[in-house]
Amino acid sequence: MPALAVVVGAGAGLGSIAFRWLIATFTHLFSGHPDYAAAGHAAHPEFPWLGPYFVLIAPVAGGLLYGPLVDRFAKEARGHGVPEVMLAVAQRGGRINPQVSVVKALASALCIGSGGSVGREGPIVQIGSALGSTLGRVAKVPADRLRLLVACGAAGGISATFNAPLAGVFFAMELILGAFSAEAFGAAVLASVTAGVIGRAAFGNTAFLTLPPFHVEHLGQYGLFAVLGVVAGVVGVGFTRILYWVEDACDWAWRGPEWLRPAAGGLPLGLMLLALPEMYGVGYSVLEKATQGGYAVAFLLLLLAGKVVATSLTIGIGGSGGVFAPSLFIGAMLGAAYGAVAGHLMPGTAGDAGAYALVGMGAVFAGASRAPITAVVILFELTGQYTIILPLMLAIVLATATSRLLSHDTIYTLKLRRRGIDLHAPAPQAPLGTQTVDTVMEAAPPLLSVNTELGTAADLLTRSDHGALPVVDDHGHCVGTLTARAVAEALAASPDARPTRVSDLAQPAPAITADMPLATALHALVTATGTGLPVLDPGTGHLVGWLTHQSALRALHSAPTPTATMT
Repeated sequence: MPALAVVVGAGAGLGSIAFRWLIATFTHLFSGHPDYAAAGHAAHPEFPWLGPYFVLIAPVAGGLLYGPLVDRFAKEARGHGVPEVMLAVAQRGGRINPQVSVVKALASALCIGSGGSVGREGPIVQIGSALGSTLGRVAKVPADRLRLLVACGAAGGISATFNAPLAGVFFAMELILGAFSAEAFGAAVLASVTAGVIGRAAFGNTAFLTLPPFHVEHLGQYGLFAVLGVVAGVVGVGFTRILYWVEDACDWAWRGPEWLRPAAGGLPLGLMLLALPEMYGVGYSVLEKATQGGYAVAFLLLLLAGKVVATSLTIGIGGSGGVFAPSLFIGAMLGAAYGAVAGHLMPGTAGDAGAYALVGMGAVFAGASRAPITAVVILFELTGQYTIILPLMLAIVLATATSRLLSHDTIYTLKLRRRGIDLHAPAPQAPLGTQTVDTVMEAAPPLLSVNTELGTAADLLTRSDHGALPVVDDHGHCVGTLTARAVAEALAASPDARPTRVSDLAQPAPAITADMPLATALHALVTATGTGLPVLDPGTGHLVGWLTHQSALRALHSAPTPTATMT
């Protein structure tokens, strides 16, 4: 497995080099500039007679190229990419279509190069993950290792593209796998380090964003950063909602073939770029200028709103690209405007507005993705600004909490839920977990009252087939379980310290209801002491059955075996 992780990391590193070269090539081809977002309303050097109006044509031409490519060869390459990888890991055993890596690279580079207002982290995650999945299937590794190789590809892609090896690891753990383990961490580190070495050899060992140093100069600033975190959480959720609202509007408005949709939608996108050329492509140069105080507050707010609309429109018309860079852009505009206003109102306390821009970047990303660890680490690595780490952590945690209060889903999971997919539910063809608990539970064993003497309870446990018995109160509500081990330890204690009643030893049990999916109940069952757990009526809370390991295994044995599919 370590060797495979290294190979996947190397592939992701090389893939990121090729992807960034493609973006630079297509950007220069379509706009005539290395970064048109920083060029203002400049004309294309090859077509000066068009003036700035060439931006009306560029998105249309780009859409004519990548629209048929995506529609014909890999439809999953449309959009921002990360949700498809999360789905592959959660419910498809890590299987990703092999040609996704090539199609995604070309489609995203064409989209960004022709003016699409999206980022490159989603594409590189999908590219690296597809490489990991393909290598794992060639090597015929088991499903759990295949999922791990997919995460290794994502870690390597982030590491090489942004010179952020730690962020790559935590991105893979927190967003792709959704869990931490020593084996997964070790494999992701190997892939990330390998990709990072390759990336640094190609791009140099410097921070991705060049920003002036920021410092917290007054304790009162922490209160301002806390408020910014809450506001950023709201903005992150708002960005998510608008993104999918615009996508719905585009679905409603378009009635033609899907391959033509990006070209047709390129015209309104071009009109927006004509009015606000700062929206062209990824826009990191505009982001850096905002953190350095290069824009007035009103224009910062215009750029914020413009990025939300431009990114939503790019995704809505069928474009291919990520939402990480746009969320950083939105956060920088929000933070810079917030810092400028705070500095005007509290000049002796607020400090440098650039610090708020930096914190806003991480907080809006956290509010949209709800990945606080990744947000903290990636902002530190992208900027090299350790002096701002404390307010950054504070704002990111508050943004995440605010996002959780306002929305059940993140910018990544909402795309899947809108298609009827719940990442935490069992896979559609899973043999175990689609049933509800009441279809597999056993009859309830003898009940123990909280007032039962301990000796009586011990007798009942010795005659029972279970290592635990349910305990109910005077109203018949289940309050927990009593295990044989707890009784044995109590009876072995000295007479003065020995408890006398069941209520002294009853242990609270997880709330398992009869209508709960078995897949959900299994998480509680595998950690339970004894051999089973009480099942409650969802309405009254009364005991109606008993869920054991044996009953769950019988459900697995009687379930039909799914037919494996390879994509």
